[in-house]
Amino acid sequence: MSARSKARKRALDVLYGADLRGLPIDQLLAEEQSRAVARPERESSWPYAREIVTGVADHLDELDATIVENAHGWTLDRMPVLDRTIARIGAWEILHNDEVPDAVAISEAVESATVLSTEDSAGFLNGLLGAIARSKAGAAG
Repeated sequence: MSARSKARKRALDVLYGADLRGLPIDQLLAEEQSRAVARPERESSWPYAREIVTGVADHLDELDATIVENAHGWTLDRMPVLDRTIARIGAWEILHNDEVPDAVAISEAVESATVLSTEDSAGFLNGLLGAIARSKAGAAG
């Protein structure tokens, strides 16, 4: 597993925990920072994980609005917490991280959903994030 894939998984853990437990993202980010300092073997994945978490936190309202706009009939509350979290990470990478190609962001999200979520989640997230990438491309053109 690449360092970026590990970072996405760590970011997913932080963001999922915050959403599921109703805790501030900053609180869980600080806890994960402490774990990163205590376990140097995990250090390589920490900088990008932190970038994802802070990026999602900084753009949460925009990301959620974009997700709802492209989810066709799905509200955020109707989505499983895990799928909502994966969608936020993928949408952040598509909209705010030019270093990650859209196709890679989508593929990583689909892989996470395939491994961690429901049978229908991978297809849902593929369609949702694909629509977000197309709308970004349309807005840029």
